[in-house]
Amino acid sequence: MHWNELLFTFLLSLVPAILALGALASARQPSGRAWRTARAATLGGLLLSASLLALGLSQVLPAVTGWWQTTPLQLIMLLLANFIAFVVVRYSATYLQGEPRQPRFVALAQAVFAAVSVAVLSDHLLVFLAAWLGIGLAMHQLLMFYPDRPRAALAAHKKFLFARGAELCALGAFLLLYLHHDSARISDIIGAYAAPVEALSAGEQAAACLLALAALIKCAQLPLHGWLIQVVEAPTPVSAALHGGVINLGGYLLLLFSPLLLQSTPAQALILVVAGVGSVLAALVMMTRISIKVRLAWSTSAQMGLMLVEIALGLVELALLHLLAHSCYKAYAFLSSGEAVQQDLLRRQAPGRRPTPAQWLAAGVISVALVAGLAATVRVVSDSSAFEVFSPWVLLALALTALLAERRGPLASGAGAGFLGLAALVVLAYFGLKSLFAVLLPPVEHTAPLWADLWMSALFVLLFAGYCLQRHGLHHRWVQTLNLYCYAGFYLDEWVTRNTLRLWPHQLPARIKAKRLHATTGEGSP
Repeated sequence: MHWNELLFTFLLSLVPAILALGALASARQPSGRAWRTARAATLGGLLLSASLLALGLSQVLPAVTGWWQTTPLQLIMLLLANFIAFVVVRYSATYLQGEPRQPRFVALAQAVFAAVSVAVLSDHLLVFLAAWLGIGLAMHQLLMFYPDRPRAALAAHKKFLFARGAELCALGAFLLLYLHHDSARISDIIGAYAAPVEALSAGEQAAACLLALAALIKCAQLPLHGWLIQVVEAPTPVSAALHGGVINLGGYLLLLFSPLLLQSTPAQALILVVAGVGSVLAALVMMTRISIKVRLAWSTSAQMGLMLVEIALGLVELALLHLLAHSCYKAYAFLSSGEAVQQDLLRRQAPGRRPTPAQWLAAGVISVALVAGLAATVRVVSDSSAFEVFSPWVLLALALTALLAERRGPLASGAGAGFLGLAALVVLAYFGLKSLFAVLLPPVEHTAPLWADLWMSALFVLLFAGYCLQRHGLHHRWVQTLNLYCYAGFYLDEWVTRNTLRLWPHQLPARIKAKRLHATTGEGSP
């Protein structure tokens, strides 16, 4: 191995090593020193990750060095993971003041992101799987930070079982790929699918389907979503780390193996059906929730489903953009959830008004014109294939329609021109960022089949119709009935929980009653 390859391997290994050493040191220190150690470790990992990404984009780093992969996908994910780790640790130092087990928390948080760093950089199937297992085990301990909370214990139990199921699916897929390619190197396996092959073997088809199933489970897709909603019982920084970083690894798995996935029609169909329907239902359920953290949890399930759909449609650059934006937004949303009361009061002071049919029609015409105008411009000035898949543009046009039609809603009265400019900016930003990420990733020789495009377009129209009914049609009795089913989550989690506990029982902690706790502690006694 050449000296520069040794240096790059050492620098890449240093990122998870810093976090792992920080976790070991923090676990043995008092609270104050533990937090200082964690801040220094996460800052060091963040700065080193940013430097490695700069080296990778300048093509100084080779695509594979030692046991690590260093393509832009891996380096971007590494920077994202370390950024979320730095933010979560800084926030937790204040949030957990007074907690008796702070060193344990900060050590586990660093251990989670050390394992994430190994997973996103790994070029070996077994190392990737071992890191994935380490992430799940460390996150399980964080979810059980308050072990006396029944809902937290139930959510952690379900997640533990589902995560092991996902890892077994990944293990089966990796074994099939190893037997077919006689190599455990991820780069070698992916390189074999860089160009379309004539036909996948039965083993390769099975491996693609197992990878799709593992990603669906890891991304908490319906009906295995209940644990994601219930883990809000854990401390807020745990929710931020989970929703902002860990849950995205299912999407990363499919991005990593997208050259194989996009040549397997059964795997694509599995994702488009399960994740497509799940994202629509989760989005509709989210609108019925009042608790900000529960709304954010349902939003994560919906967003993860949409991201998996984008990968199955071949829009890998859009999926990576979606993953980055969702991670940063969701971490921020959870860490700022304490401001929900003030935001709700402000919203109540400016009640919205129902758009008229004429306003809906005008908004639809303007939205379609904006998207069509951009399409015509792009086709004239470039040979971009951005519009070969039209279902994402259908979703964008529907979203702009709702935005423009409700411009007279809360805090937006009389701002029609401003909202029109914002809509145009959204369209341009969407295409610009999508084109930027397309440059960073290798080209994908895949065109989504017509049935997939039509299927997703129909689901997006259904989502738009459900949104309009929930927002403006609750005076109809049948819409109220539908809303009740949405509020209940269509009873999917109850069915899954009942069968999960039947197959694998788990003793949950008894709920602590406030009066009993008051009497036990002797507080208030004369």
